[in-house]
Amino acid sequence: MENRRTVRRWFWVWAFEKEEDWLNEMAMNGWVLENVGFCTYHFVRCEPGEYSIRLEMHPYDEAYLSFMRDTGAEYVGRVMMWIYFRKKAADGPFDLFSDIDSRISHLDKIGKMLSAVGGINLAIGAVNSLSGNAVGAVNLLCATLLMYGLGRIHGKKEALEKERMLHE
Repeated sequence: MENRRTVRRWFWVWAFEKEEDWLNEMAMNGWVLENVGFCTYHFVRCEPGEYSIRLEMHPYDEAYLSFMRDTGAEYVGRVMMWIYFRKKAADGPFDLFSDIDSRISHLDKIGKMLSAVGGINLAIGAVNSLSGNAVGAVNLLCATLLMYGLGRIHGKKEALEKERMLHE
């Protein structure tokens, strides 16, 4: 019986919840995330439902990793700014965001990154297009895609802000 599995899969940064849901579905099917790389997920056999997986955009911070270990979460790995954790389901609920404000703050981090990278692509694309360089179209296309993602993140943030207002 196969004990390890590698899956290559792409998720857009603004669809991080889908990635997390998929990773948890894999764990429910007896495959827990063991390591992660760019568009590459390494799984190892586990008892179905034994683990919960969470991911977060967070800069490297040894104190934060130590804090997460103290909560019982295991550091799985990171890809660029994304950090992956797993925790045994028997240890209780596992959520990285304790309230609406922390969820909004997380979306703000993602939005700032999308804005910066999108703005850079827009500027490079405009300069290249004005100088007659055909590569500028690629940067403009990337900027458009990233701004679409920014809109998706903004929509999620607005929904959370409305929810927060309902609870106040």
